[in-house]
Amino acid sequence: MTQFRARPPAIPTVLIDDDVVRVTRWDFEPGADTGQHVHGLGYVVVPMTDCRFLIEDKEGSRRVDMAAGAAYRRDAGVEHNVVNAGADPMAFIEIEHKR
Repeated sequence: MTQFRARPPAIPTVLIDDDVVRVTRWDFEPGADTGQHVHGLGYVVVPMTDCRFLIEDKEGSRRVDMAAGAAYRRDAGVEHNVVNAGADPMAFIEIEHKR
């Protein structure tokens, strides 16, 4: 049975996956989301475009706007859904560190 999705899915493209890192490009059309997930690894995100994130987690939802080229990092264990809350496509690079 397929799971109903109200939003279109974001598109992940794995660029590197070796013993040290996994680098994934995420592309979102307006309204697209990653789906609820838990990060098993610590990670760094670098927006390739200006991003208008809607972050949905156990605490609720919040808007976060980030400029292209900015960066942030999070530890393993983060659980959330990431949504493109903007009117334009957005993309970011996610770098998960394995060591």
